Amino acid sequence: MAQPKVILGMSGGVDSSVAAALLVEQGYDVHGITLQVWEEEDEAVASSRRWQERGCCKVGLAKHVAKLLGIPHQVVDTREAFRKGVVDDFVSGYLHGTTPNPCVRCNERVKFGSLFRLARDLGGDFLATGHYARIQPVGSVGFEILKGVDQKKDQSYFLYRLSPSWLPHILFPLGELQKEKVWRRAEDMGLPTEELKESQEICFVTQGDYRQFLMERAPQAQRAGPFIDREGQLLGQHKGIAFYTPGQRKGLGLATGRRLYVQEVIPETDAVVLGPPEELLRSECMVADLNFFNEHLLNDEDTVEVKIRYASPSMPAKLHRVSPDTLRVQFAAPQGAISPGQSAVFYRGDRVLGGGIIQRFSTRRSPSRTHSTLEDTQSPVPANSINSTVLLPG
Repeated sequence: MAQPKVILGMSGGVDSSVAAALLVEQGYDVHGITLQVWEEEDEAVASSRRWQERGCCKVGLAKHVAKLLGIPHQVVDTREAFRKGVVDDFVSGYLHGTTPNPCVRCNERVKFGSLFRLARDLGGDFLATGHYARIQPVGSVGFEILKGVDQKKDQSYFLYRLSPSWLPHILFPLGELQKEKVWRRAEDMGLPTEELKESQEICFVTQGDYRQFLMERAPQAQRAGPFIDREGQLLGQHKGIAFYTPGQRKGLGLATGRRLYVQEVIPETDAVVLGPPEELLRSECMVADLNFFNEHLLNDEDTVEVKIRYASPSMPAKLHRVSPDTLRVQFAAPQGAISPGQSAVFYRGDRVLGGGIIQRFSTRRSPSRTHSTLEDTQSPVPANSINSTVLLPG
């Protein structure tokens, strides 16, 4: 009987390397794929070392692990798709006053989409990655994503936009493991754990500061505008709305004698609203561009747990349907620095119900006062065409 064929995304990091070893042990026919998404592999430099780390794809190490395990490996150029679907989206989001999450978009538009097409072309039965998450069947209604057992490393937040039709064909070998066990396994494999650093937050921002990246990629981001308070009073001048996000305090360049934080960004007037920390608290937000795994399990005004950023804990909230693709999220307790452009992901315990993109707060200003409401003025971003049904053989 033929072994099930698994197409494994291999970034060259510790997680995908250990995932490869586990799948081989479990009897799968593993084919490693490294997606070249950003910088080119420098073969001249790589030849002087066993591997060369460049950007988010450590191609040399992925090749080394594949050879060690005796599995085929290939590098696939997806730089154009990554630029259009992730980098351009990232830049555009900041230029329009939102705070995008490139990892969410990459999983949706590039990583899983590209790997599924490759799996189909190669006759694969499953697609696997080194994410810390789990997939389980839900009776006769389909499959759902669960948080990874290691709550500190859980990556389910970044996976909520995957198509429900993909889930039966996805394997997450690390979903049941603690990170410490993964590191030990990497050492047992003889991998250079001292060189296997954790992935950086934004793989293509190698300068360490997204603002520098924006200035190089989009010089028009440096467009000065007014700092104002909630009353519409002028407080000073800023360098460009792309460089500010809700909750930010550092880098404002103002000396007012009081603590001020970015409250919101108004791209229509290039204004950045500042205020004290207590004004960052909001009890609700609008979420659109929705994706659900089991929407029939979600009733109007249900209480769920909601994460509004990856590093924050889930908070209880009620969901109210506003339109087929928009929900109003009403939190049990006010939340600080809710950022339009970020993802709100809905959970019930460990189960990922789905999520969407936080929308801008509608702002209407008169000469004497700035009013903020929760009406959505930004049209929902259309779902990318890559979020479509892909059926693998077998």
